[in-house]
Amino acid sequence: MGGWIFGCRRARVATGAAAVILALGGLLSPVARAQTADAPSSLAQDDLLQTRTYGLRPGEDDASLTLFAPQNGRRSGAAVIIAPGGGYVNLAGNLEGRQIADWFAARGISAFVLKYRHGAGHPLPQPIEDGERAVRFVRANARAFGLDADRIGLMGFSAGGHLAAMTVSLSDDGDAAAPDAVERVSSRPDFLVLAYPWLEATDLNAGGDSEYCRFARMARWDCAPRDYVAYTPLPGVVAKAPPTFIYHTTDDALVPVRGSVDLYSALAMAGKDVEMHLFAHGSHGSGLGGADPALTLWPQALEAWLRARGYFSKEAQPPS
Repeated sequence: MGGWIFGCRRARVATGAAAVILALGGLLSPVARAQTADAPSSLAQDDLLQTRTYGLRPGEDDASLTLFAPQNGRRSGAAVIIAPGGGYVNLAGNLEGRQIADWFAARGISAFVLKYRHGAGHPLPQPIEDGERAVRFVRANARAFGLDADRIGLMGFSAGGHLAAMTVSLSDDGDAAAPDAVERVSSRPDFLVLAYPWLEATDLNAGGDSEYCRFARMARWDCAPRDYVAYTPLPGVVAKAPPTFIYHTTDDALVPVRGSVDLYSALAMAGKDVEMHLFAHGSHGSGLGGADPALTLWPQALEAWLRARGYFSKEAQPPS
């Protein structure tokens, strides 16, 4: 286990060491071979930017996934679903969505940006239900997307980090008897990336309020804090956590670093594969680091972490 380094610019804690139809046949895992082979219908297609958007549920467009496929011929077969932040009242779709997807796609990993339900009329657990559905959707259609069904990750920023952690916490193996093929597969991602996650969103403070409800009231919808106390990731995420990477800044003034530290500590104590990178300074909502030369190091650490676990190493075969 790596050690804490305080008083430095960066403190690091470490443990442990596409939208194409692709028929891989025997090269795919048994899970992937069991999934549907026909490409799902898209809601929208942008030929200029080469993106496709898919509705999470038939006949609905209030929650969707937009696929940014690798264009460099080095598709690894892995995928990541990206949940932007926004306090559950809006979505930072560019900073914490498209820019992140482009980063992954340039490295051969298919990236899906999740537009989850949010704002007035869509309180918790609706956004989390969209996170669960997104993982199932990509896994159920893995063969059609040219993906390995057992190499699908979930990444969340801020409120999207809360969504991602809760998706893991509430994940299950699917319902084999469900009429909808998407609901028959697991909602548990194979790796988890949390960037300055809002893990304490629904925790009650000394006054009986929560940050989740404070943001809700700012967006002018009623919110009773005690109605949402169950949507706290710990300890469920610890019991079900896949390999996990966490990034945060120590002086984040909007989302305290304590939640990330507590999660890291719990995962490490449980013997889970977890790595955390803390930076001394940096405002909330830094995305890939922006203009801060120190914070631009965290995506490099993420890339090294993913490479060490083989998510860049497997070269997919050309489309048949």
